[in-house]
Amino acid sequence: MAFIGKDIEEAIRQLKLGEVIGLPTETVYGLAGNAYNSAAITKIFEVKNRPTFDPLIVHTSSFERVLEFVSEVPPKAKLLAEHFMPGPLTLLLPKKCIISDLVTSGLETVAVRIPNHPLANELLQQLDFPLAAPSANPFGYISPTSAQHVDNQLGDKINYILDGGECQVGIESSIIGFFEDEIVVYRKGGLSIEAIEGIVGKVRMEEHSSSNPKAPGMLQSHYAPRTKLLIEDPKMPTDHLNIGFLGFKDFHPEISKENQLLLSPNGDLQEAAKNLFAFMRILDTRNFDKIYTEFLPEIGLGRAINDRIKRATS
Repeated sequence: MAFIGKDIEEAIRQLKLGEVIGLPTETVYGLAGNAYNSAAITKIFEVKNRPTFDPLIVHTSSFERVLEFVSEVPPKAKLLAEHFMPGPLTLLLPKKCIISDLVTSGLETVAVRIPNHPLANELLQQLDFPLAAPSANPFGYISPTSAQHVDNQLGDKINYILDGGECQVGIESSIIGFFEDEIVVYRKGGLSIEAIEGIVGKVRMEEHSSSNPKAPGMLQSHYAPRTKLLIEDPKMPTDHLNIGFLGFKDFHPEISKENQLLLSPNGDLQEAAKNLFAFMRILDTRNFDKIYTEFLPEIGLGRAINDRIKRATS
């Protein structure tokens, strides 16, 4: 298994050797490698078993450093960056040639993010290269929100996991692109649509893709547990003893409470987002025949949570 620790110098040593590490962020843990090193990028795809048509997000420590590898910043992108970076926001911007086509899956834009996590930012500030980092999980499985989650899934394939504690947001970043004067949301995430529209006005939602996505995290089937996950409906077999339930704030009256987890008994969408992937994992370890879940209110972070639920049940 991988070594888990808080030693930034060891993380830097591994990255300079062309290795990939587990990287904490406020959203989920990333599988990080030198974004300028093609061998390291190849290793990310191999460790995750990720298809190379699915592009990666590049992480750095400041917007000034973003300018080292992007060729243009539209005015509304700059406005969003001023309000929400560092934070759970990813911007799609035209790339410079220093970013390889392997990182962007051949696209002319690169996804860039500045994480809002003290340990990650301390690491990024000490590096003279940005980090490409998709979520640190086998492709298609539930994203990790703790160092132990990363070790459980990928610990036999990487050497080091930088331990930054539990992720405070718990779902991936929102991905925003720019097409002429139009703002496009390619992935709903830890920054609400309402917050984005409060700064730049009305946005357009891009549908999921089954292949050749225009941005990271757009594939229709994703974030799924090994146990079949289904949306609750009136015909669900509640007389079946070996089923689990992942609810928002209320227990299902016809399922044993010991088989259920509630994302937020107080109905707090931020708490629900933070718990979503961790609770999926817990239920996935209990050897249920099936797990049922339900959609949350389609407001705020509820939209991003529902997006993850839809794809996990796809």
